[in-house]
Amino acid sequence: MAELTTLAQLLNATLDPKQNKQAEAQIKSQEAQPGFALLLLQITASDSHPLQTRLASALFFKNFVKRNWTDVEGNYKLQEQDVVAIKKEIIGLMISVPSNIQSQLGEAVSIIADSDFYERWDTLVDDLVSRLTADNIKVNTGVLQVAHSIFGRWRPLFRSDELYAEVNHVIQKFGSPFLTLWQTLDSYIDSHASDTTALKAAFVELDLILQLFYDLSCQDLPPVVEDNLAGIAGLLLKYLTYDNKALQTEDEDEAGPLQTTKANIFEALTLYVGKYYEDFAKHVQGFIQSSWTLLTTVGPEPKNDILVSKALQFLTSVTKINEQAQNFNDPNVQSQIVEKVVVPNVALRDSDVETFEDEPIEFIRRDLEGSDSETRRRAASDFLKELSDQFEESVTSIGMSIIEKLLQDHKSNPASNWRSKDTAVNLYYAIAAKGTATVSHGIVSVNQRVNIGDFFSQNLAADLQDANAQPLLKVDAIKYLYVFRSLMGKDQWQQVIPLLVNHLGHSNYCVYTYAAVVTERALALIDQTTNKPIIDPANIVPLAKDLTEHLFSLILRDRQPAKVQENEFVMRCIMRVLIVLREEISRVAGSVLHHLIDITNIIATNPSNPRFYYYHFESIGAVIRFSAASTAESLCTALYGPFTNILQNGVDEFMPYVFQLLAALFEKEPIKPLPQNFSPLVAPVLSPVLWEQRGNVPALVRLLSAIIPRAADDLVKNNQLPNVLGLFQKLVSTKTNEGYGCDLLEDCVTSFSPEALKPYWTDILNIMLTRLQGKQAASFQSRFVRFYHFFASQDNRGLGADVFVVETDKIQNDVFRGLYLSIILPKTQELARPIDRKIAAVALTKTLADSQAFVTRYPKGWPLTCNALLKLLENPPVPPKSDDMIVDQDVEDTVFGVGFTALNTVRKVPQDPFENITDLRKWVGQHLKEADQRNGGRIGQAVGGMDSAAQQALQSYMSS
Repeated sequence: MAELTTLAQLLNATLDPKQNKQAEAQIKSQEAQPGFALLLLQITASDSHPLQTRLASALFFKNFVKRNWTDVEGNYKLQEQDVVAIKKEIIGLMISVPSNIQSQLGEAVSIIADSDFYERWDTLVDDLVSRLTADNIKVNTGVLQVAHSIFGRWRPLFRSDELYAEVNHVIQKFGSPFLTLWQTLDSYIDSHASDTTALKAAFVELDLILQLFYDLSCQDLPPVVEDNLAGIAGLLLKYLTYDNKALQTEDEDEAGPLQTTKANIFEALTLYVGKYYEDFAKHVQGFIQSSWTLLTTVGPEPKNDILVSKALQFLTSVTKINEQAQNFNDPNVQSQIVEKVVVPNVALRDSDVETFEDEPIEFIRRDLEGSDSETRRRAASDFLKELSDQFEESVTSIGMSIIEKLLQDHKSNPASNWRSKDTAVNLYYAIAAKGTATVSHGIVSVNQRVNIGDFFSQNLAADLQDANAQPLLKVDAIKYLYVFRSLMGKDQWQQVIPLLVNHLGHSNYCVYTYAAVVTERALALIDQTTNKPIIDPANIVPLAKDLTEHLFSLILRDRQPAKVQENEFVMRCIMRVLIVLREEISRVAGSVLHHLIDITNIIATNPSNPRFYYYHFESIGAVIRFSAASTAESLCTALYGPFTNILQNGVDEFMPYVFQLLAALFEKEPIKPLPQNFSPLVAPVLSPVLWEQRGNVPALVRLLSAIIPRAADDLVKNNQLPNVLGLFQKLVSTKTNEGYGCDLLEDCVTSFSPEALKPYWTDILNIMLTRLQGKQAASFQSRFVRFYHFFASQDNRGLGADVFVVETDKIQNDVFRGLYLSIILPKTQELARPIDRKIAAVALTKTLADSQAFVTRYPKGWPLTCNALLKLLENPPVPPKSDDMIVDQDVEDTVFGVGFTALNTVRKVPQDPFENITDLRKWVGQHLKEADQRNGGRIGQAVGGMDSAAQQALQSYMSS
């Protein structure tokens, strides 16, 4: 009991900003104790603790499960009795706790289900079904909440045999009881139509039923649903038109039960129209009419926003089907749709203007890059766009006529009727744009019946030139450039860039942020004909200092951590300017680095916006990458303070970035000793504790790979080489990290002396051979083959094929023979990266020319090796089998061009000594020819074991 009380007190302390770090550390120190998670569940369940303590306990339990349920291989990290007890207790607990606690436990259940359901938790569905009741709404709601937290995981997943087995397992056990419960609830609602309390509780359950209906149908049409589709369609239509004063709410902002239920119905209808139209087609007509009625009668209040957007999304999906689109194939109907449905939902409301003024960052996030998919304006625009795609001539004519009227209305009284112009511009987007906007290019195809250049010059350009124009109209003009950016020519961009830069100084938050967004995207545009930037970087260089200073002033105008990192759009613009400057970054590097360090120190106290700090650290990466190598020491000095502060304070969100940025710093001068002030970093990097966080692994591998060349002698002197190789062993033991382990080993081979590594080769190769025999060895085979060729090509470092044979003999005599024939030679042809194929060609050539083992022990392997070499030089890679496919960690630069991310670390590709395949072929021929002369024609004699075509190809290389 004392243990429970102490833990509850610590959980309370985590709610106090002054104590939370220390309290969290104390709680985490207890995590390894058996039964710890059960103590958290006890506190969560107990009514004797304050609600906030129970909520903190549920939150900590969720995070505990996320960190500790399984390792990367799916093995339990907790003791078996704890695992069994948690799965036994959590369902009943989740059903009984308040909804805010329920949501946290639901996330924990989802995490557990990702690992265990259904094969290691095959009793779960039976348990859920057994808890459903005929009349206890509260219990049923809890059960359905648990079910949704598990089955909702299916929505974004791609189909696979394993997924379908899980879905079918659930449908077979849960499908019929679920439909029975739905029918029972329908009767309950009818019989309690005048009982407000009962009705509200019933509609909470109904919402969960509708969400589960979507979950169960998101991958395939369940047979139990298909058999009862007519009855289900009837229930959906019933509640789509349902009304009851007891469920109506006075609050104009928050959606009530009716709005939520109908929105969920429209979401399900959209799924069925898009995915199961053949089965659902005969039911669609009634829903179209109900949608029209709803959209023409529902009010403009914000509480109806999601409902209206879902209804419009449903009609958009219907319009995509040619058969159903004919419902709208009448200009009179189209005119009514545009006037009565589209225009009212595209038009600005008072609540939109209030958001623009009072919560500008929220307005921007809703509006950009499709993040406003739940808004009326976006949904109405998408519906109009689809109508225009289906009936281009008539809808364009109707739309442009309305747009012209709205523009005339604005001209008649610009001060009072500016909203008319805003509506016109947003209607024009929908009419003019074709296809889906891309993140990088925006709209790339337009309606040929309109002229986007004329529309801008005649209606929008003046708003950018008029200092007194209404801010929202300035935003419309800037957003127009954003939407159609890839369709504007170089000359047009030269004219508008100065206007955009001027608007970065506008006093309105939305105006300067939109200007930053469009400036950033414009600087990223590439001319497809010349493959050069649309905006010449030379034009940005003179502006760089003033531009970056002003952008930083926008970020730092309020130095509260939450406010500093609020506007990721401005930070992204800074990042883009630095990337565009490239080597010219030296002009601003000092002041930029000062601001970036200042921001780092501020936001490290409370990271809250991942997008902001991603762009922030990318910006630091740009300074490091594009600064001269001679600046590395001064950069290390400047960044030492903020980086060590992050590491010492355990700012988990920032640590992967810091590791990668440190690696980039160390890579700038790879042959110099490690900076003295960073030497104490080596021991913590080698400590297994940091490597327990999965997100740290790619970054730590890169950092360690950057440290090793600069500190190899010290690592050997301090007896830390075994620690490095211990990390290799840890990484290579799991499928997730095996590639990183091999990368680290290759760096060790390159940097440590052969004498230093010699005592460890037997152990290293034993680890790799053991891994090849494991149950998940298929993907490792490719990495093993890459490493073998790397090893065999390093004869200048005391390695080579013969050394590999000798070392593997120490493990098992003649084990090399089977490895070479069954794995190395076949998998060599699957190597995909050009550099890997070249290294393999070098290794095979040196084996043919210099290996004594292939003369004395494996003479029959000589022609096989020669054939493999010729195939490498002549043929493209053989596609790997599907079960052998792996994700290569050697990725290209990030989309933003810098190459630092928390998840995909950019490794330096080994130096390529051959510019092209011709140079490689010449080298192979020359090397073999010299070896043949040196060894008395040995190669020429061995040619007899090959077919005539191979003999001719080999002799051709040697004579060229």
